[in-house]
Amino acid sequence: MAKGSALSKPLKLSSEIEAVVGKGPMARSEVVKKLWDYIKKNKLQDAKNKRNINADDKLKSVFGGKSVVNMFEMTKLVSKHLS
Repeated sequence: MAKGSALSKPLKLSSEIEAVVGKGPMARSEVVKKLWDYIKKNKLQDAKNKRNINADDKLKSVFGGKSVVNMFEMTKLVSKHLS
């Protein structure tokens, strides 16, 4: 990966996402990786449809109050918490 690419640039995190992935700044790729670690650790991936994430209270604040989001929607919602 090219040095200084958008994916590896440390970004400022919102307090909502920091509650899930830890203190920033953090690269987008690192945020997504830690988000998946959290989702797997807490068994929040839907058993029938693996593309869906069943949000707990912490994730609901990241997902704008939604209780179920799909992987693609998650990426978009997470972007709002990075600056």
